[in-house]
Amino acid sequence: MHPATARRAVAALVTSKIREIANAGLDAGDVLAFWFGEPDEVTPQFIRQAAGEALAAGETFYTHNLGLGELRAAIAAYVSRLHQPAGTDRIAVTASGMSALAIAFQALVDPGDRVVAVTPVWPNLVEIPKILSARVDPIALRFGAGGWTLDLDRLLDALTPATRVLVINSPNNPTGWTVTPDEQRAIFERCHQRGIWIVADDVYERLYYRDHAACAPSFLDFAPPEARIVSTNSFSKAWLMTGFRLGWIVAPSALVPELATLIEYNTSCSPAFVQRAGVAAIEGGEATVAATRARFRRARDRLVGALAALPEVDVALPPGAMYAFFRIHGVDDSLAFCRELVVRERLGLAPGSAFGPDGEGFVRWCFAASDERLDEGVARLARHLRSRTVR
Repeated sequence: MHPATARRAVAALVTSKIREIANAGLDAGDVLAFWFGEPDEVTPQFIRQAAGEALAAGETFYTHNLGLGELRAAIAAYVSRLHQPAGTDRIAVTASGMSALAIAFQALVDPGDRVVAVTPVWPNLVEIPKILSARVDPIALRFGAGGWTLDLDRLLDALTPATRVLVINSPNNPTGWTVTPDEQRAIFERCHQRGIWIVADDVYERLYYRDHAACAPSFLDFAPPEARIVSTNSFSKAWLMTGFRLGWIVAPSALVPELATLIEYNTSCSPAFVQRAGVAAIEGGEATVAATRARFRRARDRLVGALAALPEVDVALPPGAMYAFFRIHGVDDSLAFCRELVVRERLGLAPGSAFGPDGEGFVRWCFAASDERLDEGVARLARHLRSRTVR
C-alpha cells in the first residue's frame, strides 16, 4: 500500500512554533496571551455595520475575481494618497493578506528558483516559497544597542542574477525594523538591474512611529508603475480587522490578469459583505488608523521601558509594527523558555526561533494591548526571571 503522505516539499515545511505555544495554553482561561499579532480591540462599529448591512441586503454572491469595483477604486485612491498615483488596473483584492502573499509567490516562483529573504521574519514569508519548491536564502538583520539594522552590502551581494525574488517585510514582524528610503533605493536599483522581483509585505506600513509620518517608507513611493514590485497588504492591523480576512495586492498592470486567474483557483473571490467593510474602512477609517497608531506608540513605549528595566533583558525601541523583540540572557532555547512561561506564569509570548534561526534567544511580545495587561505581563515575566536565577 502506498503511504498517505503529502509531497516532499509540504512534508518538509516547518510548523508554526507560535501556534505550538498557543495551542498549549489556549484552553487555559487564565493565560495572559501576547503570542499572536492581533490587536485586543474589536473592529470599529462603522466597519462592522457596513458588513452587516451588506449581508442584510443579500450580498452573498460571487464577485469579480479581482474584487468589487468600489473597493478596488477605494484602494487605488488610498495608495495614491500615501504613495504615487496608482490606478485600479494595478489592484487585486484578496481573501486576507496571507492570501495576497501566497498568490504573489504562485505568480512569480517556479520550483528551484532562488528567493532571498530578510530575516528574522514571520515564518509564512519563507515557508510559502518552499511550498512551491523554491530555495530560500536568509539575510539576517543585526541586533545591537541601537536596535535592528540591515547589512546593506551583504544583502546587495546576495542579489545575484540567479535570484528570482527578494522578499522584504518592513516594518518587520517580529523586530520592528524598518528599511530606510536610501536602503530601498539601493535595493531597488540592484533588483532592477538584475531583473529580480521584489515582494514587499507592507501590512504594517501604517504602524510606523518615527517623525509622525503617515506611513513607513515604501517601494511604491518611487518605483515606476511597471517595475517588478509586488506590494501585499491587509486590513487586519491598522483597521483592527484580523477576523475579516481581507487584503490586497498592488502590482504592475501586466501581472494583474494572471493574479485574477490565481485568485479564481485559490478562493474565487473575497466575500462581498467583507469587501463592503473594506470600503467603509478606507473611506471613513483614517481616524481609526490614527488612534490605533497613537495607542500602539504609547503601548510600545510603556512595554519597552518596563522590559529595559529588567537586568536580564536586552531590548530596543522598534520604529514600526506592533512587537517588542527582545533578548533574554541565558536563553538558548526560546521555545522551551516560552513553554515554561505558559506553565509556570500563565504568560503567553512567542519564541524567537519561530522567526528563523536568527531569532533564537529572543522572544516576541505583541504590545497591542491595554496598560493593565502589559503591566501584569511584565510582572509575570520579571517573577519568572527571578525564579530562574534562584534555581
